[in-house]
Amino acid sequence: MNILILGGGGREHALAWAILQNPKCDRLIVAPGNAGIAQIAECAQFDICDGGAVVEFAEAEAIDFVVVGPEAPLAAGVADRLAEAGIPVFGPSAGAARLESSKRFTKEICDAAGAPTAAWARFDAVDPARAYIREQGAPIVVKADGLAAGKGVIVAMTEAEALAAVEDILGGAFGSAGAEVVIEEFMDGEEASFFVLCDGETVLPVGTAQDHKRVGEGDTGPNTGGMGAYSPAPIMTPSVTEAALEQIVKPTMAEMAKRGTPYRGVLYAGLMIKDGKPRLVEYNVRFGDPECQALMLRLGAQALDLMLAAAEGRLDERHVNWAEDFAMTVVLAAQGYPGTYEKGTIIGGLEDMPETSWEMMFHAGTSESDGHVTATGGRVLNATARGRTLQEARDRAYAMAEAVDWPDGFYRRDIGWRALE
Repeated sequence: MNILILGGGGREHALAWAILQNPKCDRLIVAPGNAGIAQIAECAQFDICDGGAVVEFAEAEAIDFVVVGPEAPLAAGVADRLAEAGIPVFGPSAGAARLESSKRFTKEICDAAGAPTAAWARFDAVDPARAYIREQGAPIVVKADGLAAGKGVIVAMTEAEALAAVEDILGGAFGSAGAEVVIEEFMDGEEASFFVLCDGETVLPVGTAQDHKRVGEGDTGPNTGGMGAYSPAPIMTPSVTEAALEQIVKPTMAEMAKRGTPYRGVLYAGLMIKDGKPRLVEYNVRFGDPECQALMLRLGAQALDLMLAAAEGRLDERHVNWAEDFAMTVVLAAQGYPGTYEKGTIIGGLEDMPETSWEMMFHAGTSESDGHVTATGGRVLNATARGRTLQEARDRAYAMAEAVDWPDGFYRRDIGWRALE
């Protein structure tokens, strides 16, 4: 098969690595890719949010299957255009992708489906939003309604923080993503990520993980796109997983089908768990990043078979073969992230990194210039490793992170602390 992956981050490097383990893959192209992806696959340059350009490229290169990595092309309807052209695609339609592209839409779906989630309200003007916050008090959560690259969520521990967040969001800090603001009840507990594949009818769980969104150790500081993750999530016990599946995910999928937008692809449910009971924090319509890196190292070659089955409506024929193992990924980010950071800094020490089914350095924001790998983004590398225990996976991942020669980067040194305690 000729396979095309859309995206150029750590998630897409991990997807590319897993797909290449499967003998069904004859040729792999990734657009736009990055310096690490370029070492294992072809890279191409075109606008991955332009459905017409994607279809044109896929037809010219005789692509048999397209895997959409990030959320933006899905929200832009790229999967719809590919489906119309008769090209099999892994990823939901734009209508179904509203589960991520509109937090208001997700809340309405949850209410209709009876899925447990936080109490909420939405506003498109500052004054009513401020009045609501004063009425509810803090802590409280303020979210930009649309896609904001993982940064449009403010967990406000004080009323002043919440009021400032409303003014920032509705004042244009996140562009069109902040045309509306969703204000939610603060939920305490432990967060976990639950991943399922859907083909419009069948729902198949494919893994759990926990990530660390805060930039600082001890889960402190501002939210980021994710500073590290591990899989499986110990808090996702069989009973919690069953409750999340039966009370949250399946009712959501049934409501989507009822509305004429059946969901096909991966659905990532961010959950808050307290006293053994899960509630939905948010949905994402793609694999998490960096959770995907840990999941793909554990799934390996079967990932392609599972994604194909989801795209072709054959998930009822599949099951997931899990090894009794653990995986962890540690994100190396540019100094200053998630704020202002320098681009173009040189990264050394990557030449001798292990590349096995137990240890991989997945690239995210990198490019190659004059024979050097340089940093081009905020989150730049993902040191990812498996182990028979989480401690073993952690030791391997941190050994890789420590071997990187990059004075302009940093990483948290406590990924997995909750589980390892």
